[in-house]
Parts: sequence; C-alpha cells; structure tokens
Amino acid sequence: MYSRQSRSPCVTKSGTFYYPYYLAYATGVLERAGFEVKLLDAVAEGMTHQDAINFAAEFKPDVLVTDTSTPSIYNDAKISDEIKTLTGCFVVLVGTHPTALPEETFGLGNIDAVCRGEYDYTLLDLVRKLESGGKPDLVDGISYRKDGKIHHNKNRDLIENLDDLPFVSVVYKKHLNIRKYFYASLMHPQITILTARGCPYNCSFCNAPFKNSYRTRSVENVANEFEWINKNLPEVREIMIEDETFPVNKKRVLDLCRELKKRGIGIKWSCNARVNTDFETLDAMGGAGCRLMCVGFESPDQTSLDVINKKTTKDMQLEFMKNSKRAGLLVNGCFILGLPGDTKETIKRTVNFAKELRPDTAQFYPLMAYPGTSAYKWAKDNGLLITEDFSKWVTKNGMHNTVISRPGLTDMELVELCDEARRQFYARPSYVLSKLGQILRHPKETKRVLKAGKRFLPTILREKNV
Repeated sequence: MYSRQSRSPCVTKSGTFYYPYYLAYATGVLERAGFEVKLLDAVAEGMTHQDAINFAAEFKPDVLVTDTSTPSIYNDAKISDEIKTLTGCFVVLVGTHPTALPEETFGLGNIDAVCRGEYDYTLLDLVRKLESGGKPDLVDGISYRKDGKIHHNKNRDLIENLDDLPFVSVVYKKHLNIRKYFYASLMHPQITILTARGCPYNCSFCNAPFKNSYRTRSVENVANEFEWINKNLPEVREIMIEDETFPVNKKRVLDLCRELKKRGIGIKWSCNARVNTDFETLDAMGGAGCRLMCVGFESPDQTSLDVINKKTTKDMQLEFMKNSKRAGLLVNGCFILGLPGDTKETIKRTVNFAKELRPDTAQFYPLMAYPGTSAYKWAKDNGLLITEDFSKWVTKNGMHNTVISRPGLTDMELVELCDEARRQFYARPSYVLSKLGQILRHPKETKRVLKAGKRFLPTILREKNV
C-alpha cells in the first residue's frame, strides 16, 4: 500500500496508509464552487494501473489532478500521460516534488501545469479559467507549458482564513472508504484532519509543505468538525490531527481542550507533537481525549540535533517522555539514522536511547534527502547521492530507502541498521510483555495491536529490506 501523503512516501512495514488529505481539501473547494469532481484513491481501492486508466477514461475528466511524490514521480507522470492520451484532459501535477522541481517535472511527460505549494484555490482559479476558455497565464501559483516553453507564474499567497475551507471529513464520507486507511499507532477506523497548516520550525530533513509558516483554524471551527465526525461517522474511533506540530500555540491548545470538554465530545484523538510541549499542555490534552502523540526525537546526540536544526536537546526529550507518561499519553517515537556526522557507534547509541525512552511504538528511518530540503542540498553538494533516479528513493518493494552513501556508512549498511534497530526494539521480551499487558488493561487497544503486529512482526523478524 504505497502512500504518497506522508513526510516519507513509501510502503510501510506496519501497514500504515494515509488519507490523501490535501487532495481531499482541494476536492471540497472545487465541489463547493459547483464543479463535478471524482476523488479516486486507486491504491486504497486495490486498483491496477489499467483499472485507474479505465476509470478515468469512463469519467472523461476535463482536468486531471495527480498528487505525486519523489519516489512515485515517474509512475505518476506516466499514468497521467496515458490518461491524457485517452481523454485529451488538461494534466496538473501537485505535491512536494513538483513544487521543488517544477522545471524537471515537465520533462517527464505531457504535463500541462504544475501547482506549486498550497493548491486548493490555485486549482479553483485554474479550472475556472479553463472553463471560460481562458489561458493559465494569469493564475498565481502555477508553472505551465506554452509553445514548448515552461513559464512560472508568481507564487500564490498562503491561505490565511483556514476556516473558509470545507471539512475534509465531509469529503472523505462522500468519496472514500474510511476503513481502507490504517495508522498502526491509532485505533481503527480512524480519520485524519488538519487544524493548522505549515510549521514554524525548519528541520533540514523534512519535506513537509509550507515550512516557515504557521496558520490555524479557529477553536470553534475545529470543535465543529469533531462534532460533525461524531454524528455523521459514528464508526470512527479516533481522529488524527495531522498538523506538522499540533501543540505549537499553548493558549490555542488549552482553549481547544476546554471547548472539546465543554461540548462533551468524547471521541479519542492523536496528534504530532514536539518534545518542547510542557506538562500543563500534555495534561490538558489527555483530559480532552488525546490518546497518543507522534514525536520526532531523531537522535540523542546534540551535534546531530544541531546540524539538522531540530532546536531540541536530550534533556528535553527525557523530560517530555516523563511528562507524557505522567499525563497518561502514549508516544510513537521517530528516530533518524544516518544524520550528518552519524557513525555506526552514534547510531547504536540512538537505538539504545529509543529503548531507554520506552515509547509505545518506534519508527527508525534512514536519512532520506528529498528535493527542496536542506538535507538534499547537503548530500548533493558533498557528492553523497549515489543516484538521482528518484524511483530509487524506495526499495524494489516500495519501502524506505536511502540514496546517501558515505565512507564507513554506506546506503545499504544504513538500511540494514534500520532493520536491526526495529528488531532490537520490538523483539525484546519486555516489549512483547508490555503489549500483552496493554491489551489486558485496555481491551479497546486489542484490534490495533493485533492488526499492526500481524503485519509488522513477521517483517522485522525475517525480512531484509532489499
């Protein structure tokens, strides 16, 4: 199940499969304006390439919008090309990769336009322009092909009033089967929403969109969507707030927690967080239904943390874990192996530190340098990229890979070290016993634990990531 809508697009060993939430938000904007839209997640539906092409040929779209990613860019451009040949549609590519490399993206197929950055209203303006017989030359935020040349219009201003966007959960209900989406750390079925866009931080490895910006929905607007989900999607057991960093604004978080409690919204929720979140905030989140946080620790080594611009320390990480457990919150800890300056010895310390922290679950990634990030520039400037064939950003099986290789720490060694880290973390008898205890203490966690374990444990015990 290859998922494009994530910070590191791939097939995950845990079976995690993300909602196409940015496409869904854009779908809602277009539908509200009166356009007929089909949102198809062909991967979620188990469709073959030909199935997806046949679907598009039957619908006969005037405009095809394809969300793509670095590892899938060749595949996505090819499929879009074939659909254009059959239907004559106007082809638009969106996502982090075409945003970072718009000029190069046009060279991959018969692509008419690229939406750079935030594309909800860019698409709306473009579709309106095309419908009226106009040209895309006055649409902010796009690059387009004309007379064999590539033209880049000025950047579009970021959306300031996020409350103006439709509820993405409404789009999911109409277009998608929510049971197809799974997050190994969350109770199933779950639903993913955004309460903010952008991130005030700028970690060097992160390919998340709209970095160095941060805009929020109002507390009332978010609480209204929680209520809508509770009423209209009663099968949902958990909401994932997929903001890059949810607890950025302490006052806003505390206000939202109070509002959720005041309205008696009992649905569980989870979020992405940073280790600089204090106990008062964590405690309020737990009291308002928060169950788990996905947290990037990356490394305990201060040199590594500084070089990736993480702006955290080992002491902050330890304090955060202590406070999280005190607040009764679970943590999914993320660690990156192969950061600038990493050696096999520092990687060993990172893995041991992950075991010391004892998060509920842990992810170990090799450093993946995506175009548009500082990590990509660092790797390219220092001659560390073994290829610029973007399909190699994942393994043959579509799983995490790295194309960064250096003396004493090759790309293959780094992937194997990540495999070994997962084995060391999850195959510990103490960890297995803790999961059994979790099921006994919290029976509602049983389905999640067993579903993730069924997919994940055989992989880390036997499979090599090649």
